[in-house]
Amino acid sequence: MKPPYKITGKILKLVASISEKIGEVNSAHLNKPPTELRKKNRIKTIHSSLEIEGNTLTIEQITAIIENKRVIGPKKDILEVKNAIAVYDYLDNLNPYKFESFCEAHGILMNGLIESAGRLRNKSVGIVKGSEVAHIAPPSDMLKPLMNDLFDYLKNDDDLVLIKSCVFHYEMEFIHPFIDGNGRMGRLWQTLILKDSYPVFEFLPIETLIKERQEQYYESLGKSDNTGESTAFIEFMLEIILESLKELLNIQNVSLTNIDRINLFKSIVKNDYFTRKEYLKNFREISTATASRDLNFAVENGIIEKIGDKNTTRYKYK
Repeated sequence: MKPPYKITGKILKLVASISEKIGEVNSAHLNKPPTELRKKNRIKTIHSSLEIEGNTLTIEQITAIIENKRVIGPKKDILEVKNAIAVYDYLDNLNPYKFESFCEAHGILMNGLIESAGRLRNKSVGIVKGSEVAHIAPPSDMLKPLMNDLFDYLKNDDDLVLIKSCVFHYEMEFIHPFIDGNGRMGRLWQTLILKDSYPVFEFLPIETLIKERQEQYYESLGKSDNTGESTAFIEFMLEIILESLKELLNIQNVSLTNIDRINLFKSIVKNDYFTRKEYLKNFREISTATASRDLNFAVENGIIEKIGDKNTTRYKYK
């Protein structure tokens, strides 16, 4: 059964704006941002998602853990970070449309933190805010059919991916399939769904913007709970997505290195032969001399092979 929500004028406007920004991102070659920016955004994502759940480690400590340096802090917090790093490193192996992948990701994320990592809860839970029970999750014997229905919607419905990712995030939080780690999984899985269609989302720090507007995040979840449909949450998350794309486009002095350009161009030409002129067409901001240096560097380092000479020179990725 399709989860309930309404397509509002606000949702249509946000979807149109997001689509426009994705086009701008692709034109600016930011669909796979420069290496340093990707690393920085990944760290911000992990820090924000875990901070929402009460983790106390700083961005500097998380950076140190990624760089395999020793960090002093609560064992649980350090393990949460290590697990989050592991699951984000494993993203390419996860299928956003498979329930088995979903459970596998939870197993990595919560490994050593709860006994039932990767398994659906087998008891009833309520979400408490302050001294009040804000939400009673569905009973455990309903979890498998509810999650199967949700994945069926995700896989087979004709809705736009942007909308489906928000609907999945909300419905998964409502179902609350695990004893712990549901918030982290909801945010992670929305990223994975979006990344499958738009690679740029793998490195967008959506979690950071959610953390900055944490109160509104929970308000939109509560509002959707009260109305029995995810419309308010969809509107909120689309605003966050649009903001994250604008932020990426507004970053000043994002300059691609020769390695960034070479790797990016590989994803465009794949295994086809190409010329320096074709390489230049994709990077109009660089000179002919810079293009030649890029290609010579790639040849010398065994990344591409060079065929022919002078006007007949062609290149191909190995």
